[in-house]
Amino acid sequence: MSLHVVAGAGSTGSRTALLLAESGERVRLVSRRGLGPAHPLIELAAGDASDAERLTELATGASALINTAWPAYNRWPTDFPPIAAALLSAAERTGATLVSLSNIYGYGRADGPLTEDLPMAPISVKGAVRAQIWLDALAAHAAGRARVAEVRAADFLGGDAGSLFNLLVTTPVLAGEPAAYPGDLDAPHSWSFVDDVARTLVTVARDDRAPGHAWHVPSTTVSVRELTARLAARAGAPEPRLTSMSLGDIAWAGAQDPIVAELIEMSYTMTHPELLDSTRTERTFGLSPTPLEDVLADTVTGNLAGAARA
Repeated sequence: MSLHVVAGAGSTGSRTALLLAESGERVRLVSRRGLGPAHPLIELAAGDASDAERLTELATGASALINTAWPAYNRWPTDFPPIAAALLSAAERTGATLVSLSNIYGYGRADGPLTEDLPMAPISVKGAVRAQIWLDALAAHAAGRARVAEVRAADFLGGDAGSLFNLLVTTPVLAGEPAAYPGDLDAPHSWSFVDDVARTLVTVARDDRAPGHAWHVPSTTVSVRELTARLAARAGAPEPRLTSMSLGDIAWAGAQDPIVAELIEMSYTMTHPELLDSTRTERTFGLSPTPLEDVLADTVTGNLAGAARA
């Protein structure tokens, strides 16, 4: 029975920890407050993901250190580099394979499917942050100082996913209210189910073929408009009243909310087709995306449960 350390106890980190524990692996789940799901094989530990000394202590003896901890969206330039540096340092000191959850911002804007062999070509501050984190980790791997891999996901779907779609669309649509989403409602867009993200993280952490490479989460591609219509149908909600937010709308809303203000920089990801190609992951590891109807069922159930708790 090996030990895996998972940093971050949000939706993805918790699901990753549970997936490992349910397969018989010991898990140490690290978060600032030491919270997380209850399971006999999950040890909840308090720790700051930017504290290299604490991470080294917690990761000693672990086969893998899996990071799902992300700072607030508007604090990526200041808060992400220290987290990445601490994780990489802990991996170097302990020998644990570092598997980091990332996204596709580092690719910039590509005309065509996004594949893992594309170079880092960011056109945003947040994209530059993500790209540099991977390049630093890859340099450590090439130098023999650490074993690293990166799992890249598209926008998240799932009942407890902290995603823009859940915030702006799922909640109002299930309540029968109007919803607005920034960008082109009919552009093809890839979506990653949080269970598929967790499954990919676990697979990559366990497989000796994974280090030194980035891997894409098997995902589903569907437009925002179609996704919204299928969500409403799955929930038995009224036909959705969905509109597109302009840059002006986002700027106005962002004047009151620093997180929303960050969407202006990333607007190209919502106005341009975004196609995540996961062929290499699927062929290498035998993974596939969860059927969309099952993803929508999880999204509806999780959202309604959250509303009941509120």
